[in-house]
Amino acid sequence: MNTDSRPFHAVIVAGGSGSRSGGRKQWMILGGRTVLDWSIAAFEAAGAAQIVVVVPAEDVTQAQAAYGGRVWIVAGGAQRADSVVNGLKALVTDGDDIVLVHDAARPLLKPHHINALLAELKTKPAAILALPVTDSLKRGDHNRIVEAPARDNLWRAQTPQAFRLNDIIRAYERWPADQVPTDEAMVAAHSGINVTLVEGDMALHKLTYPADFALLEALIMADKPQEKIMKQIRIGQGFDAHRWGEGQSVWLCGVEIVHNQTLIGHSDADAGLHALTDALLGAAGLGDIGDHFPPTDPQWKGASSDRFLKHAVDLIRQRGGEIVNVDVTLICERPKIKPHREAMRARIAEIIGVDIDRVSVKATTTEQMGFTGRGEGLAAQAVCSIEI
Repeated sequence: MNTDSRPFHAVIVAGGSGSRSGGRKQWMILGGRTVLDWSIAAFEAAGAAQIVVVVPAEDVTQAQAAYGGRVWIVAGGAQRADSVVNGLKALVTDGDDIVLVHDAARPLLKPHHINALLAELKTKPAAILALPVTDSLKRGDHNRIVEAPARDNLWRAQTPQAFRLNDIIRAYERWPADQVPTDEAMVAAHSGINVTLVEGDMALHKLTYPADFALLEALIMADKPQEKIMKQIRIGQGFDAHRWGEGQSVWLCGVEIVHNQTLIGHSDADAGLHALTDALLGAAGLGDIGDHFPPTDPQWKGASSDRFLKHAVDLIRQRGGEIVNVDVTLICERPKIKPHREAMRARIAEIIGVDIDRVSVKATTTEQMGFTGRGEGLAAQAVCSIEI
C-alpha cells in the first residue's frame, strides 16, 4: 500500500474493440475474473484515492452495473489518446496530485509496480515502467529485412505511466492535433517533461492476441499454484408461462414472430428468455428473475427480455463463471417454432456470448391437453450448465 501522504489516482483505459484478441478483452475471463477486474483490484490494494475506468460508450451501462460502486466510469473517445484525456478530466483532485495511466490489457498489475512509480514521483516529474530490449531488432519491408537497428538503450514501454495531473493534461493540450501518440510518455516528452524509466515486469505482458491469454493464465498459475482447483459445474433450471391475448406478433427466444395473438406480461413476455434467465440465476445461486426485475416496478413495463438475460450473464461472469451450454424447450400448439428455431439459437448465442453449438432450442406440444393444449397460453422451460 502507498504510504506517501499525497494521494494518487488512476485512469484505467479499457476502450479497445479487441479486434485482434477475438473480442472486447476487458470483459473476457482471465484466472476466474474479468480482465478489467485485475487492474481495478491492484489499484484498490495500492490505495488509489480515485479510480477512473474508461470504456467504449456502448459499454458504459455494463461497466456501471459491474463496477459502479468501486470506480468512476467514463465513456472513451475515437482514439486511445481521446479516451485518456476523458479519463484525466474526470478526476476530481488537486492538479499537483499524481495520476497513473494504465492499460486494462496489462492485467497482472501488482501494488509493488505502482509503488515503484510513486517512489520515483517523489523527486521526478514523470516515470513509466519499461523493459530493456533484449531481442535482435530488424526493420522489414514486405517480409524482407532492410535494416538491423542497434538495440542499445532501447526499452519496451509498459504501463502504468505516472505524472502530475496538470502536467500531463497540459502536455495533451500541446500535442499536435494531426498526430496520434502511442502513449502518455510520448506526449509528455513532446512537452519537455523528463520521463524516468523504471524497470518493469514480464508479467505486465499486454493482451493482444488469443495466445496471450494462455501465457498470462500460465503466469497466474505459476504465481499461485494453490489456485489450481477444479471449478464446479452447476446446473440450473427455469420455467415460465404466459397467457395469450390480442396482438399481431409474439417474442420468443429473442425473435419476433408474426402471429394472430401475443403473450401477455409486464415486459415483452418472452417466456423462452424468462425461463433461461431463471435457469442461469438459479445455477449461480442468485435468486430468480423477480428478485432482479420485479413486475411491480414500472420501469420494466414492456421491457425487452434480452436485458434480463444479459444481466444474468453479466452477474455470472463477474463471479468468474462461464456458461457451458443452455437448452430451451417451448411448449405450445402454435405458432410453429421449427421455422424460427435457428434464428432463436443465433439470438440466444449472441446475447449470452457463446458459440451457437452451445445453444439448443426445441418445441413440443401437450397433445391438446392442459392450458397450452387448449391454446390458453404458452410455456417454456430451460436447463443450463455453468462452470464457476
